[in-house]
Amino acid sequence: MRRILFAFLLTLCALPARAGSTTVAVAANFNEAATAIAAAFKAATRHEAVLSFGASGALHAQITQGAPFDVFLSADQERPRQVEEAGLAVAGARFTYAVGTLVLWSRDGRATLGDAALKAAGLRKLAIANPAAAPYGEAAIDTLQALNLYDSLKGKIVQGASIAQTFQFAETGNADMAFVALSQVINRTDGGRWLVPENLYKPILQDAVLLRTGEGNEAARAFFTFLRSDDARFVIQRFGYETKAPR
Repeated sequence: MRRILFAFLLTLCALPARAGSTTVAVAANFNEAATAIAAAFKAATRHEAVLSFGASGALHAQITQGAPFDVFLSADQERPRQVEEAGLAVAGARFTYAVGTLVLWSRDGRATLGDAALKAAGLRKLAIANPAAAPYGEAAIDTLQALNLYDSLKGKIVQGASIAQTFQFAETGNADMAFVALSQVINRTDGGRWLVPENLYKPILQDAVLLRTGEGNEAARAFFTFLRSDDARFVIQRFGYETKAPR
């Protein structure tokens, strides 16, 4: 009985005295993974991570305009670096939390044909995320240019404001196919996908920063630390991301 009581007291000591909350700006491609990480984080610490999703460019603009986020999980490295250089993030805290994979997805399965599907005469509309705001959209443009297909397909491209909206275009049939993140379709059994060869686009290195607004927030600091944990890496990998940047 004493051992049980002692173990219980140790557990109480390991938990924070008061549960807090932190606001986290999250790139849209990381939606499901971030939701799972937030749940694991709450179970481990009792702190709550309140997630706000959007295109990296849009979130970056909100942060520079004073939005009260504590942590920024971008889909690229450039915007977190800019935030850090502007003095809006804790210097030296930035790190790559995930490496993304670009896929071509279609509801009818034609995407499994890869670049042949992009060359087919029946292609009416191809959805990509806005390359100015979403790194996965930039990777889609890189891919089309590497395949020498951009000039012939640019008139058929429709842009989503985020990678989430881009996927919706293909899912609802408003586009024949879409370039999206592997994480968005990795657990789907419908449709068809083509993993775009990595040599066709620049690596999608996704960086996280602890913002100055979150520096004094215990929950924010705990969440940022939790992102580096084995539990978080397991979730990240489960959704199709790598957790180590290519050399």
